[in-house]
Amino acid sequence: MFTGIITDIGTLRKVEQRGDLRARIGTAYRVEGIDLGASIACDGVCLTVVAKGTDEKGGWFDVDISAETVSKTNLSGWTTGRRVNLERALKVGDELGGHIVSGHVDGLAEVVAIREDGDSTRVTLRAPKALARFIAPKGSVALNGTSLTVNEVDGCDFGINFIPHTKQMTTWGDVAVGDSVNLEIDTLARYVARLAEMS
Repeated sequence: MFTGIITDIGTLRKVEQRGDLRARIGTAYRVEGIDLGASIACDGVCLTVVAKGTDEKGGWFDVDISAETVSKTNLSGWTTGRRVNLERALKVGDELGGHIVSGHVDGLAEVVAIREDGDSTRVTLRAPKALARFIAPKGSVALNGTSLTVNEVDGCDFGINFIPHTKQMTTWGDVAVGDSVNLEIDTLARYVARLAEMS
């Protein structure tokens, strides 16, 4: 489990197709403290560390990405040099600063509009119709692993306001119209909707 609070921005050092897709991610995390088999959310996708090490560029870890994961996320667009949001798994006693995030992406949202609003950036995204009903004003979503509050909803479109701190501490400072974004809906919203269907 994760909280959607990004703690490092990694850089893709290498991406290669083997039986599965394998990626090497450079990180500022202390790799001696990362166990093989540990879970790290990479752009919101829970991935398992299969190798780790350090070199002249610093620390790194490798992850294997199945064809199923590639088909459901934006990881198909991963290329060398890309920056990715990273979060270590939640430990008992950690501060829950965002919301509960599983790292299991529900689908892709598309960035359809961006405008500056003072020092902040307003981004409008379009969710798949099947997921849009789970997104509510002032509710939470995880986008590329970042816990965010929804400002407004208009059909399948919803708006997010990015403050300067978020843009600096995540990859959201690089956002562009047309980007595909990993979307994980709030688990609570999913269960509330399910209960409403059954009543």
